[in-house]
Amino acid sequence: MSRVDRLLKRYQRFVELPWDQQLAGPQRVWFVIYDKTDERRIRARIGEFELATKGAGHGWQLVDLTDSFPHWMAGQEYRESYFRSPEDLDILLSDFRDQIIQNLEAVLTNDGSTTNSIVAVMGIASLFGFLKVSEVINTVANNIRGRLLVFFPGEYENNNYRLLDARDGWNYLSVPITADEGM
Repeated sequence: MSRVDRLLKRYQRFVELPWDQQLAGPQRVWFVIYDKTDERRIRARIGEFELATKGAGHGWQLVDLTDSFPHWMAGQEYRESYFRSPEDLDILLSDFRDQIIQNLEAVLTNDGSTTNSIVAVMGIASLFGFLKVSEVINTVANNIRGRLLVFFPGEYENNNYRLLDARDGWNYLSVPITADEGM
């Protein structure tokens, strides 16, 4: 059985468990953790995660952040000057982070997001180098009604998450879902 098959099976078993509605926002975050080399395989099978979720009686909304930076950059008046001097972009990255947070909060608080639904987020690897995913998740955590499912290409070890095998990681209260039986 492939790593993605095992991960999908673990996710299916996990999503079928009863949900505690008394959890705090940060505890409503689930990370589906996979090797960065499996990104395309995960994307190709995202529909199976949706089917598993709906099969367990939960709603599903997918947010893909993959193209968020180029779309945001295209809307910047002085984008050409940022391409000539990328170091100047640091000034605006807080605006980009705020837009990502606002867009995600809008999905988390819309009428389709309920205490029985999952908002799934993919494409977070495209944010690497521009903003800290941990800041985004910490900011939106209190707006999660059901569960926030983050597709996470990286590593999880000793309660420490590392996106794309980066040197720095962060400790978080979320629930890790991995292909390993030990989790």
